[in-house]
Amino acid sequence: MEAAGLGVFMFAACAFGVLLGHPGSPVNQAIPYDLLRRALMGIAMGVTAICLVYSPWGQRSGAHFNPAFTLSYYFLGKVKGWDAFFYIAAQFIGGVTGVLLANLVIGFPLRHSAVNYVVTVPGPEGPGTAFAAEVLISLIMMFTVLAVSNSKMLHRWTPLFAGTLVALYITLESPISGMSMNPARTFGSALPAQDWTSLWIYFTAPLLGMLTAGQLYRRLHGANGIFCAKLYHSNGKRCIFRCNFAAL
Repeated sequence: MEAAGLGVFMFAACAFGVLLGHPGSPVNQAIPYDLLRRALMGIAMGVTAICLVYSPWGQRSGAHFNPAFTLSYYFLGKVKGWDAFFYIAAQFIGGVTGVLLANLVIGFPLRHSAVNYVVTVPGPEGPGTAFAAEVLISLIMMFTVLAVSNSKMLHRWTPLFAGTLVALYITLESPISGMSMNPARTFGSALPAQDWTSLWIYFTAPLLGMLTAGQLYRRLHGANGIFCAKLYHSNGKRCIFRCNFAAL
């Protein structure tokens, strides 16, 4: 389910990337403003993320779809080591598979230089700025997810908070770093494209940002203030994590 979830997300990213980014696309030609195209891309991917978290797959797996999420919850003591290992392996497999499937279905437009398998690369400000931006957006995302998912009043709406941040980040931050927050997402595009530009950023910055957010949240609220590793727990699906959600 983790592999399929990220695979669907990456397929959608490729499809919307071609639709909005390829110069031959009627949508691209009809919308001459980069900011508006990014906003539409952000809305599309934010809605995709929300649907995946609320889906039966997301309800069952916890909807991490991101090694940085999984490792952060592991270091917070909510995910067992073997579960973390297999989640991360599945996420990387799913990310690559989603892009390869999109390449089969979409073909050349996905390989066009304007789209290039929707790779994430640093913007004109360079790798240093991209690294800082990835740390910051990852930190805000993880802290928001922890704050909302562990709130008695708000936990049902965690997917909406996360999806909204995805939409905002793509709209406003993507020109700086490409907006990854996810090593498996970046690797999923980099492998078919054979574009390894500043790959180290996307393997280190999201993890640093999310681990920092996790430790900051635990310092503020205590280890007992983190109830489970699921992003959406208000369902009847079995939970495999070190779960204390009933206490919430």
